[in-house]
Parts: sequence; C-alpha cells; structure tokens
Amino acid sequence: MQRVNHTLLTEFILTGIPYPPRLRTLLFVFFLLIYILTQLGNLLILVTVWTDPQLHARPMYIFLGVLSLIDMGISSIIVPRLMMNFTSAIKPILFAGCVAQLYFYHFLGSTQCFLYTLMAYDRYLAICRPLHYPVLMTAKLSTLLASGAWVAGSMHGALQAILTFRLPYCGPNRVDYFFCDIPAVLRLACADTTVNELVTFVDIGVVVASCFSLILLSYIQIIRAILRIRTADGRRRAFSTCGAHVTVVTVYYVPCAFIYLRPGTNSPLDGAAALFPTAITPFLNPLIYTLRNQEVKLALRRMIGGPRTKSKV
Repeated sequence: MQRVNHTLLTEFILTGIPYPPRLRTLLFVFFLLIYILTQLGNLLILVTVWTDPQLHARPMYIFLGVLSLIDMGISSIIVPRLMMNFTSAIKPILFAGCVAQLYFYHFLGSTQCFLYTLMAYDRYLAICRPLHYPVLMTAKLSTLLASGAWVAGSMHGALQAILTFRLPYCGPNRVDYFFCDIPAVLRLACADTTVNELVTFVDIGVVVASCFSLILLSYIQIIRAILRIRTADGRRRAFSTCGAHVTVVTVYYVPCAFIYLRPGTNSPLDGAAALFPTAITPFLNPLIYTLRNQEVKLALRRMIGGPRTKSKV
C-alpha cells in the first residue's frame, strides 16, 4: 500500500454565512449594534444585581447575574469573528484559535444549559414550596450550584475540544460555517469521524435532553401550582416571573437540538439556527428579563434615580 504524506493544517478559513454582497455594510453594522447592545445590556443587569441589596443576595438573581456573564462571553467569542465575514479581506483563524473558540463556546453553552435547569428548579421551589424556599435555596447553596455548573461546563467543553482536535486535519481548510463548531470542523478531518459523531450526539444529547426534561418537569409542577392560586393578581405575578425563563429556554434549546441532534446531516439552515444561541439569545436576555421582571425594573429605577427613588420605592 502506498503511504501518503499529509501536511497538517495550521489555520482555517471561516466562510461565514451567505449574504448578498450589497448588504455587506448593513449586516456589519447590524451585528456590530447587536454585539454592543448585548454587552451593555448584560453588563447593566450584572451591575444592577451586584449593587442592589435587595437582589444580590437572592438565588434567582445570583443565577441571573451568572447568565449575563455567560451571555457576554458567548457573544464575545462568536460575534466579532462573524463580523469579519462582512469585510472584504479574508482573515483566517489559527488552529489554536479554532480550538479555543470551540472549547469556550461549548464550555459556556453547556454551563448555560445547566444554569437554565437551576433557574427552573429555583422557580419550582419558590412557587411550589414557598414556606420552605428560604431554607432549601439559600444564597450560599445557589452560589455552590452555579459554581458546579461552571465546573461541569468546563469538563464538557474540554471533552468536545479534545475529541474534535485529536483527529488529523490536512486539508482543505475552509470551514463552511461562521465559527469553529464540531459538525463543520469534523467534515475537514482526514480520518474516520464516526466515533466522534456518535460521542458528540450522545454527550450533547444527554446534556440537552436531561436539562430540558428537568426544566419541563419543573414547569409542569409550577403551572399546576399557579392554577391553584385563587387571586388573578397572584397568578399574573407568578406567570410573569416564570414567563421570561420559559421564553429564553425555548429560544435557546430548539436551535441547539436542531443543530446537534441530527448526526451526519449538513443543512444550510444550520447557520441560521446557530445565530440564535450565539447572537440572538444573548441579545434578547437583558430585554426579556428587564421588560418582564418587575423587580429588575424597580432595581434599575433605584440605581438610576438614586436615594430619592429608593425612598419612594
């Protein structure tokens, strides 16, 4: 058998998302605004939760602060690189940069999955077991749970990065995607990727399915508890508290399931679906949690208005 020598790749070229050339400037400005507003919105929530004494010691808002930090991270990892797609020059990404981008995206993304589950469990305890809630979910426990989500997410990201880049990559180097993600990168490997695809499907499938199932079970119990509330105002407040979380979870999980739970497929819709967890959801989270959450809005007014507003509230 003839032995073939392969030269391993040192960089990749991200092809980005397809777009009409005449919209290049418009799309660049659009995603630039998305990125800036994402950072400012999440930073505002983070500062509000941290500085307001009525919020920063409550488990729900500890989780919300962590979520804002994750959203800022995911947006910073993906969106600036996406914006380069709307410039005329071809800007390759180094092999090490591709490894780092894949690792941090799956690290933060899986941490976000775990965090959504913790937020659902927190709402379950607050609504279904309100008398025991202060004992069952303390600020210390919520901090430990959030730390556990970070550790589990880091392990998940490391597993996916190691499995993906243990394979040889010898050309071509054009990644048909707007960032280094597992399905797109694996298509360039110079080796059999069956095991990788299977492990990715099982690993991500277990994380997504288990987290989503726990969130679903929590909200089934929450809805049953809300329907037993006698006053319309009480039901409205309970639904308002949980509505933001349900909206965010739906926008996040549906595109992730579409992308990762279809092994061996390559749909042109994958790139559009990936924009939701990478760019749209981090942008929407501050809007959803401020517009639908009365306590966050009151805290923002106290922070912006100063002592005079605090005395009125």
